[in-house]
Amino acid sequence: MRKSLFATLLTIAVMAACKSRSNEPPAADNTAQNERVRAASPTADNASNSAADRDVMQKIRKAVMDDGSLSTNAHNCKIVVQDGTITLVGPVASDAERAKVEQVAIANAGDRKVVNQLEVTK
Repeated sequence: MRKSLFATLLTIAVMAACKSRSNEPPAADNTAQNERVRAASPTADNASNSAADRDVMQKIRKAVMDDGSLSTNAHNCKIVVQDGTITLVGPVASDAERAKVEQVAIANAGDRKVVNQLEVTK
């Protein structure tokens, strides 16, 4: 009797759990945003392969990674050097963080132009 009662209660619990999951909204679809960013921003495969440009990218990336005050998103922003222009792309936690990453890039850019396309996520 106890086993059949346990089995019945377990079946009801599983059915309830399955039913509640079907009411969850579908996962967010950010395809449109990805396509917009891809069209408007350079990606790593667009980066220059010259030694000087790689050197600048490495210096900026190291300085960003060494800054413990930045969020994980800021640490993972894209840094692309292409035709003498450094482009920063990706999400950051705040306007202050956006400015901080840009300052780091400018400090290591030499005579290169820095384009800040970082987006603050809310």
